[in-house]
Amino acid sequence: MSERKPPPSPALDPVTLAVLKGRLEQVADEMDATLYRSAFNPIIAEAHDACHGIYDGESGDTLVQGKSGLPVFVGAMAFAVRAAIKAAATRAGMQNGDIWLFNDPYEGGTHANDFKLVRPFFRDGHLFCFLASAAHWHDVGGAVPGNYNPAATECWQEAVQIPPVRILRAGILDDDVLAILRANTRLPDSLWGDLNGQLAALELGAKRLGDLLDEYGDAKVAQSMVELRARAVRLMRSHIASLPEGCYSFEDVLDNDGVVDTPLTIALDMTVKGDRLTLDFSRTSAQCAGPVNISKATAVAACYVALKHVFPDVPANAGVLDAVDFIIPDRLVISAERPRPVGGYTETILRMIDVIFSATALADPKRAVAHAYGTINALSIAGHRTDEKRKGQRWVMFSFFGGGHGGHSDADGLSHSNAPISTATIPPLEILEAAYPVRFTQWALRTNSGGDGQHRGGLGAIYEIELLEESAEAFIFGERGKASPKGIAGGLPALPNVFEYENEGVWKTPPMVSKMLGIRLKKGERVRLQTPGGGGWGTPANRSPEARSKDLEEAYVSKEKS
Repeated sequence: MSERKPPPSPALDPVTLAVLKGRLEQVADEMDATLYRSAFNPIIAEAHDACHGIYDGESGDTLVQGKSGLPVFVGAMAFAVRAAIKAAATRAGMQNGDIWLFNDPYEGGTHANDFKLVRPFFRDGHLFCFLASAAHWHDVGGAVPGNYNPAATECWQEAVQIPPVRILRAGILDDDVLAILRANTRLPDSLWGDLNGQLAALELGAKRLGDLLDEYGDAKVAQSMVELRARAVRLMRSHIASLPEGCYSFEDVLDNDGVVDTPLTIALDMTVKGDRLTLDFSRTSAQCAGPVNISKATAVAACYVALKHVFPDVPANAGVLDAVDFIIPDRLVISAERPRPVGGYTETILRMIDVIFSATALADPKRAVAHAYGTINALSIAGHRTDEKRKGQRWVMFSFFGGGHGGHSDADGLSHSNAPISTATIPPLEILEAAYPVRFTQWALRTNSGGDGQHRGGLGAIYEIELLEESAEAFIFGERGKASPKGIAGGLPALPNVFEYENEGVWKTPPMVSKMLGIRLKKGERVRLQTPGGGGWGTPANRSPEARSKDLEEAYVSKEKS
């Protein structure tokens, strides 16, 4: 990553810089809030599976992110902005009033459910920066409702593929593009509502940024963006230099790719030399048949998230990566190329974060966190309504679920939390039950699921869902069914993931353990998820008697495990 040098003009005083940092973050925060309050899709409105940011007008690099958006989106969106810049260069360039839309996961990162909108922001006829929005749309075609197709072998089996196109031209919505989008979803009303929410968020962002520039001046705000990046670089260099020099290696595995039941390795050789860090993933498995592949853009974004966890005080902008060198050869499972499927990207980036945490622990255990539960357990249940009022209407319940976080040097891990790739929330059962014909018959902490240690891993959860409609089909895309989340610094692993479904009174498990499509359910039948806990931190013998007594009292562990 090339570094940007501060301008020769006098540095901003610390107070003004702090004020502008807060004001710029507030622009992104307000864009987030606008979308969350207007989206039709519970994964955006309730779970906050979206983000907004401000990006460099030339390079597309991340300048500012909000505090409530998904961090992995923020990292990937720099690649998305660059893809829009590249597309515009061949089609009349960036024009005021245009908004570019696409879901290409190979250029913009993540997977095809995540639609990116990029808006050039002009001042006095000149491009000042970009505002960008990313959000998980509920359904965008493909073979499986909700699009987490565990058996996909090419991207077209996952979802419709939209390259960068203008959804707005000179401020006017392109009805032709909209017609294509609406024709490629099972839920056109949800798509329309989510798109409008993103457009409204970008409109508000442009207004708020314009007000800020009017108040402080374009030059001063632009200078603050450069200085904030420079500060992030300096702080990252300082943190890296504080680690012992050397090469620290760690590897972990994915259960399988959903097509071939063979583990896939995510391997890291992390080198600390002076104030620079090298992340070498060369020993990682080759791209695979099934949908746990990710693009190189997504891999870099995952590293950004992991490093922000390890060094949380570094400002969230492109400067985080300016002191980091990446070695990611082509055509690995973390640098896959079209048409390799990438729908299950979440599972692979979670494993990347795990190996970065564990490699860091080899250098300095106090900085690292033990593995979190390591899977979002993407579950989709879909069917048609049979009541007279809505007979034949399609419904698709898609959601992700929580688990335990790893212990760390200061405390036990969080129980029933969301994955470390995000600041999203787990959709409340009341919202899911109100929206879909299902009933949660269990939603509870999973006793004994956290790894033992001086600081125990947090607990996973048990979710049991009963179908209330006459029939439906379910799909599961998870991980950690075979290889449990690991502890660090002597901590023990957590319990693995368990998925079960009920047919004719018999409980069954998927042949691929954590992935399956085409699960037929009848009214009254259930599916059950028992999610992993987090790994433990530190030797179990060092856990205090008081902590162990409390574990037993609160049923975090059973008597025989205490």
